[in-house]
Amino acid sequence: MRAGRRRTARRDDMLAPTAERRARGLVERSPRAIADEAGRPARPYRAVDVLTSMLRKATISPAMHQAAEDFRALFATAHLDPLCVPDLRRPRDAAKDLPLTQAQAEARKKIWHALEALGGATAPAGSCVWHVVGCEWTIRDWALLQGLNGRKIRLETASGILVGALSALQAHFGL
Repeated sequence: MRAGRRRTARRDDMLAPTAERRARGLVERSPRAIADEAGRPARPYRAVDVLTSMLRKATISPAMHQAAEDFRALFATAHLDPLCVPDLRRPRDAAKDLPLTQAQAEARKKIWHALEALGGATAPAGSCVWHVVGCEWTIRDWALLQGLNGRKIRLETASGILVGALSALQAHFGL
């Protein structure tokens, strides 16, 4: 019985994230089993994002978290993330001429209206939601790259901007 426990513990250690990965942020087991590529149930590790962490600390409300998830889903549908893989089967210039699908166009309109409600894409709230929620940057990364009138944004201020923006986004989505 003990040998079985040791073997299981060693196997779990081999599958666990490395110390280097854990140093980059919180990593935990998925709460629910999902199907792997062969259809078998698995509970993989996943990185805890900024929004989930803020929800757990009660920095944001569940409705604010839902508004952020709705924005993130629209962002993904609109294909606005600059870090996407091109279709290598198409000639290089053909990708520029692809028409938007109806779903992409509608998602982009909804994102634009949401950004207008936040003061525009260049306003601190709009920029924060675009980068932190849409592009899934960390608050720290956004704060380092964003500046207000040439001055750096402190992490506490950046967190406050995100909380305020999520509150406005919640109102915009009617949650």
